[in-house]
Amino acid sequence: MATATVRPTVQIGDEVREMNDAEFAQYELDKASATARATEQEARTVAREALLTKLGITADEAQLLLGGM
Repeated sequence: MATATVRPTVQIGDEVREMNDAEFAQYELDKASATARATEQEARTVAREALLTKLGITADEAQLLLGGM
């Protein structure tokens, strides 16, 4: 038995309805893009922490070295 996909709803004025095909496709693209951005940000954070550990300095010390007084 196939399960139906429950789509998010949209409200336009007083009307509340499920997203149509185009809206749902854009919603899925936006969701995938947000996930990719979050993953990329997490990777940058991990790389930054790894570099600070390798250098043996804190984030504050790195900021001082980079002129962020």
